[in-house]
Amino acid sequence: MIYCLEDDSSIRELIIYTLKMSDFDAVGFERSSELFDALDKHIPELILLDIMLPDMDGLQIIKKLKGSEKYRDIPVIFATAKTTEFDKVTGLDLGADDYLSKPFGMMEMIARIKAVLRREKRNRPDDVIVFNEIVIDKLKRTVKIGKKEIDLTLKEFDLLLCLAENPEIVFSRERLLDKIWGEDYLGESRTIDVHVGTLRSKLLDAGKYIQTVHGVGYCLKDLSDGK
Repeated sequence: MIYCLEDDSSIRELIIYTLKMSDFDAVGFERSSELFDALDKHIPELILLDIMLPDMDGLQIIKKLKGSEKYRDIPVIFATAKTTEFDKVTGLDLGADDYLSKPFGMMEMIARIKAVLRREKRNRPDDVIVFNEIVIDKLKRTVKIGKKEIDLTLKEFDLLLCLAENPEIVFSRERLLDKIWGEDYLGESRTIDVHVGTLRSKLLDAGKYIQTVHGVGYCLKDLSDGK
């Protein structure tokens, strides 16, 4: 998911259209308050941020994002009509990952977004899985929601890790029992339901990503599309 904060509706609509045509999920916002309301519900892969805005300007927003433990790791590309080197350097010094000078072409925008996301992926350790605000460290066997560490049992961790390593894949209860408890386990599939329930509770609002597929089993699903 990519968030775009742009007060010009025609530009915002073109950006969102282009992103969706390039196989990105994207949502546009006119005001900073709308952006932060959305961030409270979902952490995007990247934010495309206009500098000149009617309320809080883009540089103030970058300061707020990078000063927050919850949001500071979100990649930011800022877009600005300002062309001086000082403005570009200021944005980058505040933590932006790249910039676009208006007017910019849509293909350039897509190329820069892909480049930033590739860098972000390369810089992320292989032993760390990030699913929206859920951060799983496979080596340390820790789970965090943003920066808050969640205390999970051994099997709860293994269950979450299995789902997170295979997002959108539906696992039957029997398959989860085999993968986590082993093929020789003689317990009931109800064991999975109990562990899913406690896991959802411990993950707080992020527990909603563990979806029940009735008659089949469970999967970890991104709900940013509203479905």
